[in-house]
Amino acid sequence: MEIDDLVCYCFHVPKRKILNFLRIRRPSRPSQVSECGGAGTGCGWCIPYLKRYFEQYQSGTIDGPRQDEPDAATYAAGRDQHIADGKGKPPG
Repeated sequence: MEIDDLVCYCFHVPKRKILNFLRIRRPSRPSQVSECGGAGTGCGWCIPYLKRYFEQYQSGTIDGPRQDEPDAATYAAGRDQHIADGKGKPPG
């Protein structure tokens, strides 16, 4: 995923905003990342990614491209499948 790709589709929160939130607000728990525009409080698809960003922030490896992330289209398709499987419901 690129820096300006959406991570939280429910609340339209891009990766850049999440990474800046981590750097500026310095949360002490992964759940506090939800204070960044409500990320992770909709369908739940982005929660594993938010946790991963938090762990990378904690370990000091947040910067730079990630090979373990899907591209934007694959990520969006995964979210669509997540919702279709009934594992989450986006806000109305």
